[in-house]
Amino acid sequence: MISKKLINTKILNRKENSILTSTNVFNYIKTKHSWHLVDPSPWPIIAALAAFTMTSGGVFYMHNYINGGNLLTLGFFMLLYVMFTWWRDIIREATFEDQHTFQVQRGLRLGMILFIVSEIMFFFAFFWAFFHSSLSPVFNIGGVWPPSAITIIPTSGIPLTNTFFLLSSGATVTWAHHSIIVRAKKQSLIALLCTLILAILFTCLQGLEYVEAPFTITDSVYGSCFYMTTGFHGFHVFIGTCFLFISFLRIVYNHFTSTHHFGFEAAAWYWHFVDVVWLFLFLAVYWWGGLS
Repeated sequence: MISKKLINTKILNRKENSILTSTNVFNYIKTKHSWHLVDPSPWPIIAALAAFTMTSGGVFYMHNYINGGNLLTLGFFMLLYVMFTWWRDIIREATFEDQHTFQVQRGLRLGMILFIVSEIMFFFAFFWAFFHSSLSPVFNIGGVWPPSAITIIPTSGIPLTNTFFLLSSGATVTWAHHSIIVRAKKQSLIALLCTLILAILFTCLQGLEYVEAPFTITDSVYGSCFYMTTGFHGFHVFIGTCFLFISFLRIVYNHFTSTHHFGFEAAAWYWHFVDVVWLFLFLAVYWWGGLS
């Protein structure tokens, strides 16, 4: 009898231990933590293929290969599609799945800061080329800056107007940010709409300036530096405008709260970066670079 009881007791203990062990494993799998383990996604590899297709198509198009332009167009639209779907998934993770905890947002902020630093280095190269050419003009352009054959764009015209528009947009985007913090949805929408209008006006005037400019990108190093610097800045303004427009839509759909709105914060940081770059560009390229 004793042996049977001992055997039954051991069997029961084993069953309980196995149940506890399986429960512990289950609890371990379901453990909540502060970090976001990203689900498997097809978009990185598709984005890489789209970028490869677009760049290859661009090279083929520039060398007049048959269907090079079609390959370039295919890669471009593939990239747009991946951007839409990938960012859609990120918005879903942040807004509906509550995956972007405080620690995750800290990592995203650090990533955005490093991205803006890399953009600063990108523009630093163009400013370096501009100052290298203007502080020590070579004999090929007459030894003077700006080159004697170049008719410069008046600083007090479109450049000064664009400076007013862009700096004003920096103020309105800050207004929108503070409105989100204090939960004033209507004020944030009005402020962000003003920012978008100012950004579109800036882009339109920049395009008008290019149409009426008395020189082209092929007119000596002055034309190259001018169009490369202002052109890439205009491209960044376009990207920032799209960034702010998506934030505007997300405010309309109540995706942001007073404490969880990093998507808008990233757009605002990027827009302030665009403002600061333009301020340096206006002072260096338009005003100082245009002094004869």
